[in-house]
Amino acid sequence: MASQRSGIKSWPREERPREKLLARGAAELSPAELLAILLRTGDGTARRSALDLARDLWTAFGEDWDALGQATVAELSRIRGLGVAKAASVAAAVEVGRRLGSRPLSPQVPFRTSRQVHDHYAPRLAGVKRERFYCLLLDSRNRYLRDERVSEGSLTASLVHPREAFRAAVREAASAVVLAHNHPSGDPSPSGEDRDLTRRLCEAGRVLGIRVLDHVIVGRDTYYSFADSGELPPP
Repeated sequence: MASQRSGIKSWPREERPREKLLARGAAELSPAELLAILLRTGDGTARRSALDLARDLWTAFGEDWDALGQATVAELSRIRGLGVAKAASVAAAVEVGRRLGSRPLSPQVPFRTSRQVHDHYAPRLAGVKRERFYCLLLDSRNRYLRDERVSEGSLTASLVHPREAFRAAVREAASAVVLAHNHPSGDPSPSGEDRDLTRRLCEAGRVLGIRVLDHVIVGRDTYYSFADSGELPPP
């Protein structure tokens, strides 16, 4: 085996992460080997290769993709030798993975189930540490137009004013909306605040003539739908 002080280029070709990927496919690589390909180079010295740096990174976040995915660029760049540029590459790759795993609603596709909302948001909200509140805009046939991020709250609550929640819907003459937000804890069970907010926004929707079809809380691998649970106030 190559010395730890040697660069990856001095290793046998079959042991180099990039060549291993080309020969066997990405699925055959360890997490550290995948990260090493992203990092490309070590810490700028002959002492630590890209794989050494990748192993440090993988270990620092508990050998857990979820924990790595939650890390900010600032947190990643604290790894000795990583730096902001390499940290940004890792953060970008994590975001690409989230988006590849999503099942986004497409324009002109009708909203039919709360599961559509969960599948639309779950990948992009995975690992997000603050509550984010969204409003999905729908036309008169309940077809998806687009979504608007309304607010980003604290770790425990997202404060949403009806004026902000319906601003885009009014501007774009949406006929209906679906509300959605995440619980960073992973537990989608609604709080008293969530219930109060839902009632307030449904009342505002009635005044504006915009139907609120659902409010979906996205958790870890699961979700809560006010409509499915019979808790959504009537239009």
